[in-house]
Amino acid sequence: MTPSAPPRLAGRPAALVIDGQVDAGRALLVPRGELVHGCADILAEALAALPADVDRVDLDMGDVVFMDTAGLQFLDLLGGYSHRQAVPATATNWHGQPLRILELTGLDTTDPLRATAHRPEPEPRPATAATPSSVAAERSERLHVLQEEVDQLRQAIASRPVIDQARGVLMALHACTSEEAWHILREASQLSNTKLRTVAAAVTASAESDGPPPPTEVRTALRTALGRLGR
Repeated sequence: MTPSAPPRLAGRPAALVIDGQVDAGRALLVPRGELVHGCADILAEALAALPADVDRVDLDMGDVVFMDTAGLQFLDLLGGYSHRQAVPATATNWHGQPLRILELTGLDTTDPLRATAHRPEPEPRPATAATPSSVAAERSERLHVLQEEVDQLRQAIASRPVIDQARGVLMALHACTSEEAWHILREASQLSNTKLRTVAAAVTASAESDGPPPPTEVRTALRTALGRLGR
């Protein structure tokens, strides 16, 4: 295979990089990182760098670890490229949180560039399997769980800026990686029984000039989380 684009596209946020190779007219692009603000621009660069004789573009999304609404713009751009160039394009191998976003938005989780997924309704249960009241209770519980998950995802997306800032603070202060900083924040949130966004905001505020230190319970939880990483 020969590379179709530089292995790392320079001058862009580190949240996403795209590796690219072309073999016999097929371009394989491998995004790595997060589909957040700016990801569509990075994809546009990768697509523009492809040879003119490419007759197929496949994206392996297995190394994408997070996706917010910018990921939908990423997919729209890929779909638009496929339509304009009359070149088949796919985006497959989704996992984790990005896969759940596709499920919640009703897209095909095998390849969201396909038409909106139409999932069959579950087969009705035999009359003897459960009473009407138990079926209604089960449906109500499923709806409640799904609504809670949607709310949590919305809060996570809204909290991304302050969480990213806190990760940067921890990386600078403790020489840890972005993934390690994320685990520190999450563990501190769990240990202190404090919302992740609140922990992140406290870490960010404490890094400012004359900024207040985090609350005692958050400081203790952060020390514990850092200690477990050997920091």
